Amino acid sequence: MATPTPTQAAPVTPIVAGASGGKTVIENNVVSKIAGIAAAEVTGVHALGGGAARALGAIRTAINAADLGQGIKVEVGETQVAVDVTIVADYPVALQQVAADVRSAVTDAIQTLVGMEVTEVNVTVNDVYIPAVDDEQGEARVQ
Repeated sequence: MATPTPTQAAPVTPIVAGASGGKTVIENNVVSKIAGIAAAEVTGVHALGGGAARALGAIRTAINAADLGQGIKVEVGETQVAVDVTIVADYPVALQQVAADVRSAVTDAIQTLVGMEVTEVNVTVNDVYIPAVDDEQGEARVQ
């Protein structure tokens, strides 16, 4: 991602109120959550994040502290956002189609809910979830 200036920890101020005065501040973690929710809802996405992020996510879920921005990295500029999304795809799905659907869903959600232009959504398919194989491996590790 190259276009926006990274401001990972700083708040985002994409919308300034008009008649009533004042301003609206939307934090970066909110943009990440919006992108994460949109990506997770796409058919063919099994999970978000790489192996370590998913392991940590499983622990968070177990204690009811799920991270909806897991697997999402945002770079926010003054009026633009760039997003990196890491997914695990279900098998068998057309990976290019899932990636295109994730791009579309994330772009639409950010533009609609945050009101900022999305310059790019980079999708990394980190793994493919195969139910029969992955479930057997999970059972073997638990025993």
